[in-house]
Amino acid sequence: MTRRILLSHLSLMLIVLIALEVPFGFIYARSELTRLSNTAELGAVTLAVVCEDKLEHGRASDLPEIARNYAQRTGSSVAVTDHNGTVLTDTDTDRVGRNISSEPDIATALHNRTATGTRDDPVSDSDILFATVPGTSDNTVSCVVRTLSSLAPLTQKVHATWVALAVTGLGVLAAVALIGFALARSITRPLRALERATAQLADGRLTNPPATDRGPPELRRLAASFTRTATRLQHLLHSQRAFASEASHQLKTPLTALRLRLENFEPHLTPCAQHSLNEAIGEVGRLSRMVQGLLALARLENSAITPEVIDLDTIVADRAAIWTAFAGEQRVDITVAGTKAGQVWAVPGALEQIIDNLLSNALRASPPGTTITLATATPPTDGGRKPPMAELHVTDEGPGMTETDRQRAFDRFWRAADAHHDGTGLGLSMVQRLTRASGGEVTLNAAPHGGLDAVVQLHPAQAARARSNAAALQKIAPLRSPNTASNRPRVERISGRPR
Repeated sequence: MTRRILLSHLSLMLIVLIALEVPFGFIYARSELTRLSNTAELGAVTLAVVCEDKLEHGRASDLPEIARNYAQRTGSSVAVTDHNGTVLTDTDTDRVGRNISSEPDIATALHNRTATGTRDDPVSDSDILFATVPGTSDNTVSCVVRTLSSLAPLTQKVHATWVALAVTGLGVLAAVALIGFALARSITRPLRALERATAQLADGRLTNPPATDRGPPELRRLAASFTRTATRLQHLLHSQRAFASEASHQLKTPLTALRLRLENFEPHLTPCAQHSLNEAIGEVGRLSRMVQGLLALARLENSAITPEVIDLDTIVADRAAIWTAFAGEQRVDITVAGTKAGQVWAVPGALEQIIDNLLSNALRASPPGTTITLATATPPTDGGRKPPMAELHVTDEGPGMTETDRQRAFDRFWRAADAHHDGTGLGLSMVQRLTRASGGEVTLNAAPHGGLDAVVQLHPAQAARARSNAAALQKIAPLRSPNTASNRPRVERISGRPR
């Protein structure tokens, strides 16, 4: 904003200077030329009177001396002709005795009219000012006097004036720039304070609120409103954190007690009521899982978390090994395949929760005798314009999902219309939040041979550039090139066996 205010001041002042100085320069040049023309014409008229008097008294021999004296005094050249246009004397060229009555200015003067103007001088290759006047006696032209003056001094003077105007304009612009910069800094200082306060609020705590007694009245009111809003938001965030930390303890105990009481009814119920009891116990368990999921999401939303460098391959292998036993109960195999992805940026503990939720959903949808594949890969670069993303694919061989269902799958509490399991509808929502908190993205695609392909994309990390702040995610480079030996494909099969 400081730059924009400064540019607006400079642009306005530049327009004013151009509107003032350019017309002044042209008017000055024109006035100087007019003054010089009038002076030359007045001198030529005076010289013509003297020459006419000499000719009238038969003293034509005095004309060369008079012309030379005038030329030396004014720095011009002088030519005098008789009433026929024959040159009587010329201080610049040896044209005495030549008839020049055909020249336009001489012809005009022979008709008793004065001629003044400028023309090119082929000898000096510059502009000259001519003043040609007739010497008359009783309305009879006795002689013609022509003076030629170089315009080079006038041109230099006009150029010097333009330079002075330009220097003055630059000086004014420099002064306006200094004044405008100071003014812009004073105006934007409260805005910078608001920016810093906003950044602090985004981090979760406002430690340095903006001053409400500085700057223009509008910015003072804005700072006051921002401070009240920030205080209110901090209070709400504190209340949410308190609820998330306390509700977990307050809700777990009654749910656990309710489940135990329901299970204690089992010996005293008739066989026909056993099914209803099992359904009630299942709903209590589902409610417990839903509460835990909501609390986990609340903690995730209220926490200021920073991604760290984590080895994706190690996490994938560990989680696959842990889930082998659960997969074996349903006669489902788990396969780890793909190329080594190396280290990635992720929130601590996020990768474990992401893989657990995706595997849990895949197991619910996988029929017996099928395989769940966990594949890691680092796509090739696209010419250096954008760094590649490390990918984790969790692919099952279940019924899959329609395009509409895949678009809604990340909504909280959403479950497919044909779902027959006891899921809470929070798993994929948590996966999406954890992935985005890690700086990545998750998508659901149709698997090539049926089923669902959940793709998690994360930023790869370089060991030499490992940083602990999220801003580094935009600058990190791929860990390895796809052509290195460490990226050779690997396939590891972890088979689940029924207990």
